[in-house]
Amino acid sequence: MTPPHPRSATTPTRLPIDADYLRDVMLELLRIPSPSGRTDSVMQRVGDLLAELGVTLDLTRRGVLRATVPGHREDVNRAVVVHADTIGTMVKRLKDNGRLEVVQVGTHSARFAEGAHVTILTDDPDKTYTGTVLPLKSSGHAYGDEIDTAAIGWDQVEIRIDAPVYDVTGLTALGIQVGDFVALDAAPQITPLGYVKSRHLDDKAGLAACLAAFKALVESGITPPVTARLLVTIGEEVGHGATHGFDAGTAEIVAVDNGVVAPGQESREEAVAVGMMDSTGPHDYHLTRRLLALADEFAVPAVRDVYRVYRSDAAPAVESGVEARTALLGFGLDSSHGHERTHLDGLLHLAELLAVYLQTDLTFADWDSQETGTLDDFPTADQPTPVEPTEVDRRSDVGRGQG
Repeated sequence: MTPPHPRSATTPTRLPIDADYLRDVMLELLRIPSPSGRTDSVMQRVGDLLAELGVTLDLTRRGVLRATVPGHREDVNRAVVVHADTIGTMVKRLKDNGRLEVVQVGTHSARFAEGAHVTILTDDPDKTYTGTVLPLKSSGHAYGDEIDTAAIGWDQVEIRIDAPVYDVTGLTALGIQVGDFVALDAAPQITPLGYVKSRHLDDKAGLAACLAAFKALVESGITPPVTARLLVTIGEEVGHGATHGFDAGTAEIVAVDNGVVAPGQESREEAVAVGMMDSTGPHDYHLTRRLLALADEFAVPAVRDVYRVYRSDAAPAVESGVEARTALLGFGLDSSHGHERTHLDGLLHLAELLAVYLQTDLTFADWDSQETGTLDDFPTADQPTPVEPTEVDRRSDVGRGQG
């Protein structure tokens, strides 16, 4: 039989995205501290936002949120996966000078933490404190040129707390303990030209774009061909975000995260980035080309990119045994895990592409709706046809295998 080609069961449309909603939700989420391991507050708010859209939702035992928009077919589903946790720090030691030694939560450099305002989250929710990340030698008036030659690292910074404390006894009296989380304040701002500057745009900007896309789908009244799910994870920054929350009917996973803007990368802040490969390997050939085709068809600015030192929620999903096609969509982000910046246009385009994608059928509607199939039905139509060996090839094979 002839292998099936990717198709759509319905004719999708480019849905209008509520730009004000996307912007306001992003700013609200950015201001909620949520380092990996301390995400309850932000997940509560995300749940409230989804409940306001009228979608069905639940949470796993570990706290991953799943929202569902039923499709014409409910035996299979696709999942858009995005994370609400961010990088941060944790108290490692109460110092004799009344300051805090911290270690990183997630992967980021102390170089970009220096000077950050922080919120110290104690075990008592009514006791939080503000502070600042400072190098051990931070005053030019005290140390002169030494501040310019100081080493960089987490053992070279400390947290100065905005309270009259000068020793360990004072810190203990405040209720601060080893293991307390310290969140880097986002301090978001939007420039007149539409640039968004903030910490933790990875991945709260992506989360806001996902919520805006699902809002557009729900408010359109369109029933998607297959059930659409939004999974919001809480451990991506420490490598185990989307390890669960799927079922046997999950046929496609689109992870939404940042598209790395840097020299040598193709990602741009004003466009959607389609990740062809990251540090865990290539994403699904057919699904990535499907997304690129949709972007081209609906005039959504998009670029291809390859990321060498980066992975997304798609990786732990596949590593945990989920049998699904995967793809990665990103919003262009400059200085990721540093002094981050993106653009509102790129976020809107990301939401537009997601909303279009959710209106389409599975990449291979028949094949992808079942867990297994026959070799004859396997969709290989887009693969190159093997060529016959040339006479030179045949001669070069002579003698091989002897020895």
